[in-house]
Amino acid sequence: VACSQEEKLWGAMKITACVLGTGLLIFTALVNSVSWYVQNIWDASGHFWQSIWLKFYYLLEGKEWTIFLLGTAVFPTLAFWCFNGILLVADVTGKPTFITRYRIQLGKNNPVDTKKLRHVIYTVLCNQFFVSLPMLVPVFYVMKWWGNTFSKELPTFRWFLMELSIFTLIEEILFYYTHRLVHLPLLYKHIHKKHHEWTAPIGVVSLYAHPIEHLVSNSLPVMVGPMVMGSHVVSIAVWFFLVFITTSISHCGYHLPFLPSPEFHDFHHLKFNQCYGVLGVLDYLHGTDKMFRQTKAYERHRVLLSLTPLSESIPDAPKRAE
Repeated sequence: VACSQEEKLWGAMKITACVLGTGLLIFTALVNSVSWYVQNIWDASGHFWQSIWLKFYYLLEGKEWTIFLLGTAVFPTLAFWCFNGILLVADVTGKPTFITRYRIQLGKNNPVDTKKLRHVIYTVLCNQFFVSLPMLVPVFYVMKWWGNTFSKELPTFRWFLMELSIFTLIEEILFYYTHRLVHLPLLYKHIHKKHHEWTAPIGVVSLYAHPIEHLVSNSLPVMVGPMVMGSHVVSIAVWFFLVFITTSISHCGYHLPFLPSPEFHDFHHLKFNQCYGVLGVLDYLHGTDKMFRQTKAYERHRVLLSLTPLSESIPDAPKRAE
């Protein structure tokens, strides 16, 4: 009997190894094929982007600080305010209905309190000019030390994708743990409570925080990746742009078609003790998304591929009568 069980176990292990090995080979082949195809597309347009970069570089006479400031501060900040400007029109006026019909927390911020909004905008501007901007000075010198940041040659597309993966991983780890840190009672009371004044957030609230929180939890997790990798200034500019847009989406309060789902972080603002991370990987490992996974919000946590709001196709369960 013991021999039979050993044979069955060994047979199961061989089948598992065969399945996993085959799956790994197929996955590797697919990744390499997709990577090769995308790289070919990039190579076809690479000369165009390279020439654009060189024109920009020579236009600024190779002045590294000016290039760095424009790429890491001016460009991402303009993108942040342009994107949030559109959302603010919907928040304040309730129009266009194409946006407002996708509201996650129905009946909230309809319209937004303009007095609270003015205070938010003032705080966000202060954080951008008096916290984020000064932080770029030491980052600039770290990047100069690496020596590749202001190269006249752009990085390859594959290298940029690898950097993007590492940036995302570092941000997930640092943001998750610093975010949980500021939820400790003492720090929450004096620091993080400011951000949670908005239980139904809007896009611009993504940077509405105490200066210490903005430094430790908002800015550092985003800046560490490029500093570790010694990234090109163009890679950093694209990364900062993506971060500003995605964090605005996660706070915007609207689950819009074809954009990343904001349900995860919106639920964090609603319940406070769930969904601390960005991707949700560490929340799953630490069990800080258990409540979220039992809700309709979790069912709606996906990219909307139609024009029907998920609040209509997956409505909340009706409340029980008292």
